[in-house]
Amino acid sequence: MKKTVAISSFALILGLVGNVMAQQPMGGFNGPSIAKINVAEALKLGDDAPVVLEGKIEKNLGAEKYLFTDATGSVTIEIDNEDWRGVNVNEKDIVEIRGEVDKDLMNFEIDVDSVAKK
Repeated sequence: MKKTVAISSFALILGLVGNVMAQQPMGGFNGPSIAKINVAEALKLGDDAPVVLEGKIEKNLGAEKYLFTDATGSVTIEIDNEDWRGVNVNEKDIVEIRGEVDKDLMNFEIDVDSVAKK
């Protein structure tokens, strides 16, 4: 009986601690970050350069790849399914994408880490 009560009490405490932790916002840096650039500027960057772009996702190209456009041009972006994080957009929505350049001899795309609807 004592063992059952002790285990139940421990489980209750773990549940309460987990609930409190889930309600606490995650910390992070709140200072200056990477400035937004446009597609034309991004196309001049080297491999692994961090980017923040604002524009529209025009269409799905398949295999987690999409066509992203702004007033200066278009670029293929790759958004892994888990990186959508519940955000739903269509071709009319303005979005901000954060990621890095993925460039090799034959290919240039942006590997997206996060998508936010503006």
